[in-house]
Amino acid sequence: MENKKLELIIDACESKKANDIKVLEIGPFSSIADYFVIVSGNSSAQVDAISDEIEFRMEEEGYQILNAEGKNSMRWIVLDYGDIVVHVFHKDEREYYNLERLWEKDEKVEDSREDE
Repeated sequence: MENKKLELIIDACESKKANDIKVLEIGPFSSIADYFVIVSGNSSAQVDAISDEIEFRMEEEGYQILNAEGKNSMRWIVLDYGDIVVHVFHKDEREYYNLERLWEKDEKVEDSREDE
C-alpha cells in the first residue's frame, strides 16, 4: 500500500488494537471515495479511542477531516477524508450492517499490510 493517508489510518487503528481492518478500493465503482477503511472495536470506548487516534494522527500530518458522524453513539463512527472514508464500528454493528458484503462484487478488498 503506497497511499500515505491509508498508512496513517491503518497505523492509528493498529495502535488502538482495532479488529479486522479492511481496505476496500471503491473508486472505480463509486464517486463517494477512492477507499473505504472498515475497522471494529470490541466496546464503545475502543471505538471512540480508534476514532480519536485516527483524527489525531491525520490532523498532526495536516489532513483535514471533512465530516464526522456517529460520535454521540460510539457504535458506528464515520470519518470522511474526501478520498478515504473510515468506518469505525462496534463489532455488533459491523456484523449487522456488513458493508463488506454490499461492496464485495465490485471492490478490491485488501487486508491490512498484505504487501509486507
